[in-house]
Amino acid sequence: MEVAVYNIKGQDTGRKITLNDEVFARDLSEGNAEHTLYLDIKQYLGNQRQGTHKSKERSEVSYSTRKIGRQKGGGGARRGDLNSPLLYHGGRVFGPRPRDYRSKLNKKMKSLARKIALTSRLNDQKIIVVENFTFDAPRTKSYMEIAKNFKLEDKKVLLVFAAQDNNVLLSVRNVPNALLAQAVDLNAFTLLNNDAILLTEDSVGIINDYK
Repeated sequence: MEVAVYNIKGQDTGRKITLNDEVFARDLSEGNAEHTLYLDIKQYLGNQRQGTHKSKERSEVSYSTRKIGRQKGGGGARRGDLNSPLLYHGGRVFGPRPRDYRSKLNKKMKSLARKIALTSRLNDQKIIVVENFTFDAPRTKSYMEIAKNFKLEDKKVLLVFAAQDNNVLLSVRNVPNALLAQAVDLNAFTLLNNDAILLTEDSVGIINDYK
């Protein structure tokens, strides 16, 4: 499959670049494509969680343990002490405890999910291949000019480079809707969580070699 290559001014250069059909033209109707994406994204988001949430239960609330009412005849439920979950400031029943949300997923399934995500983005015409570029100095304005040329100034954009470019990184990190990633670090969630993907020519070469 061939797609057009654009320059940073948003103009078609007249050149074409070949995309690997094994990566960019998967059959999304075969197998459990949606379930594969679900498992991969679930694992990715779970691995981002700290899992440090905690609330105090009855035995951890610091109040007096004296009996606060009669056992019978009060007209309501029995409340043993001020730590009771029935009372304001009492302990919480079955509250959250620290836990590990991380899970494992085999490499073949993660790789397949990434290819499915790339195919889906290309089918939706969300992928644009641009010439390799860099900035002479870190300037947010330089990135915003590119986004404006592609009419993406108000869109969530993922820039994919073959290797880290510090000038480009420093230029986009202050833009809420822009993210810079290296081709080797792409995952299904990052690919799907945007409105457009700008791939440099060098990054396409790396992506085409995905196993």
